[in-house]
Amino acid sequence: MTQAPLVLPDPADPRLTRRVVGVDQTGARVETSVVVERPLTLYLNAREIVTMMTIGDHPEELALGYLLNQAMLKPTDIVDAVDYDDDLGVVVVRTPAETNFETKLKKKTLTSGCAQGTAFGDLMEALDEVRLPRAELRTSWLYRLAHAINTTPSLYLEAGAIHGCVLCRRDRPLVYMEDVGRHNAVDKIAGWMFRNGESGGDKIFYTTGRLTSEMVIKTARMGIPILVSRSGFTAWGVELANKLGLTLIGRAKGKRFVALAGAERIVFDQDLAYVEEESARHRRKGAGDE
Repeated sequence: MTQAPLVLPDPADPRLTRRVVGVDQTGARVETSVVVERPLTLYLNAREIVTMMTIGDHPEELALGYLLNQAMLKPTDIVDAVDYDDDLGVVVVRTPAETNFETKLKKKTLTSGCAQGTAFGDLMEALDEVRLPRAELRTSWLYRLAHAINTTPSLYLEAGAIHGCVLCRRDRPLVYMEDVGRHNAVDKIAGWMFRNGESGGDKIFYTTGRLTSEMVIKTARMGIPILVSRSGFTAWGVELANKLGLTLIGRAKGKRFVALAGAERIVFDQDLAYVEEESARHRRKGAGDE
């Protein structure tokens, strides 16, 4: 398959941030950018599924990815259309026939809090079908990826208070999505993969957020064998990664990283003497680590 063009954040989009005025620790007047949240209501055919708080970009990908990662749609399902109305803040995913999920779902509302990302379905049962490929991760790829991602203009660097997720192949970022919740950012990438017919077997997934059970589940459901974060781990995230055979790398900052699952995929080919420490500018914008 021809390599897809890089999808990048657009920190200049006026819909995504707002300038506000306040005071700093000395009482001096300051002006800064803050991220904008807005509700997006998702319908699956005629059934209202959920209202999500999101920054509002890539609504079609977010809707598809949410349904896929909640096992409401299967990767083999046919989607007739994805209709988005910006004025109403509504996105409708249409399939040829009603899905079985539509008969048993009740409306839910999700906040932008990261713990609210998984609302439906027994995803643990769905993981029994996951078979991740062998793959490999060269440390030279990892360091080049981190440098490319850390220096890409983004809302993360512009305003903080946001999470970023990046779909990568070897040492090249392919798709960079951001949102106020990490679950939204990963769902946007899942939706992009579905719309573009991209498989996960040769991909690496990078996130600025914590390596929780939810992140491991969603990465595995996308068929991606390697998950990397600049942040830390939860115990259940590590346990699931080991159970699924997923390579889990966290605390990836500068020269350092820690692999707590799937270390057999790592090829240590990078001389650390030639790796730079993380820049002060990126360390200062630590909101995505929260």
